[in-house]
Amino acid sequence: MHSVEEYRDHVLTLVAPLAAEQVALDALATGTPARRVLAHDVRSLLDVPRFDASAMDGYAVRSADLATASAASPVTLRVVGDIAAAPTASVPTPGPAAGQPTTPPTGAPLTEAGSPATLTDAPADAPPTTHPAHAPGEATRIMTGAPVPDWCDAVVPVERTSTRRFTPGAPLDPTIQVDAPSRANIRRRAEDVAIGDLVAAAGAPTTARLVSAAASAGHASLAVHRVPRVAVLSTGSELVPVGTAPGPGQIPDSNSLLLAACVRDAGGVPVRVGAVPDTAEALRAVLDDVAPHVDLIVTSGGVSAGAFDVVKEVLSGAQDAALTPAQGPSDVLLVAVGMQPGKPQAAARWRGTPMLGLPGNPVSAYVSFRAFVRPAVRRLAGHPDPAEPLVERVAAEGWRSPAGRQQFLPVRFVGDDGVAPVGPGAHHVSALTRADAIAVVPPEVEAVGPGDTVRVMVIA
Repeated sequence: MHSVEEYRDHVLTLVAPLAAEQVALDALATGTPARRVLAHDVRSLLDVPRFDASAMDGYAVRSADLATASAASPVTLRVVGDIAAAPTASVPTPGPAAGQPTTPPTGAPLTEAGSPATLTDAPADAPPTTHPAHAPGEATRIMTGAPVPDWCDAVVPVERTSTRRFTPGAPLDPTIQVDAPSRANIRRRAEDVAIGDLVAAAGAPTTARLVSAAASAGHASLAVHRVPRVAVLSTGSELVPVGTAPGPGQIPDSNSLLLAACVRDAGGVPVRVGAVPDTAEALRAVLDDVAPHVDLIVTSGGVSAGAFDVVKEVLSGAQDAALTPAQGPSDVLLVAVGMQPGKPQAAARWRGTPMLGLPGNPVSAYVSFRAFVRPAVRRLAGHPDPAEPLVERVAAEGWRSPAGRQQFLPVRFVGDDGVAPVGPGAHHVSALTRADAIAVVPPEVEAVGPGDTVRVMVIA
């Protein structure tokens, strides 16, 4: 009998991260799945900030003019200009710092040549200029994010001046009074990220934060691993399409829907085949049809010791002795795994495409997906650590666990950090709808007592 860890390790040998593709940031921000995985490091194409910028709405000043300012003796400054956050002809974007790569002119696209992206050899931005007619005792109104003039070494927040607040459309105050020296309140060029700095490493998920940082760093698209396409099917001649009234001995095909939703939640694209009858010919035909078009095949049912367990029959080679790996199954492993539920499992390749066979009981299929299929999907998607994360909780009440088998038990949350079994019938599909997590009990533990620490897989 294989341990859960041994079988998971074997499953992961069947899959590898998929190839990279370049995807626009807009698609990464708005498309599905919600998160992709970086295939290459992302390095900045721009300095961030791109120029010395005001961190406040206020007045650009020389700090020397405020050296003697106090509440008893405020300093009066003459306001001689206005700088908005939007670029203007009078305050051009500063050029590159000494020794830094040049950037394309405003509005020109940045070139991304593979990974990391590179900058085009384009003319530098216009150099900074001195704002005209600024002498000691003068100030310029400035907005947050606006480039500061080269003579400015501090920005006084508006609320710390006699103006107190800016009113849209109101004229400039001719003078202001400041009653204390000011901090710089200037965001220096490249103080966050400089050209060539690492923004995110390969393997990172494309979170909202990462997409925003990449945009700020000058990228329009990122190289990410392709999304895995996963075929899911149920086996059983007793299965009928959902919404169809079952006849004698028939049941709705719920497993293919369960597994398709699990694939979606794992970050893959489900290709739902539906139910396949319990004949080797029907199953082979379906597998032959889907294998060239997907990255993984997942089946439910037909892997135990029954007389009509068709997945086991097809994979065992009982009728396929004359087929080569390119024509049918290869790397076949039909195994008993030391777990409850989910003991019978199957792993193979069909015409080269990885294939995982799960038990037919819905709870067994779900647990098996979380333990084995989800890590495989995550590896295909490029995640560097595909293992299912476990969190620690405290048993609010006790329960028994089978000796020598790792138990996967649907549990509900109790209080702040407790868990308890969902109740009788934990092997029923309704147990999953009542569960908040799956408790994972080691094979050497035969009883969980109240107060014991338990590791769980949270059900999102």
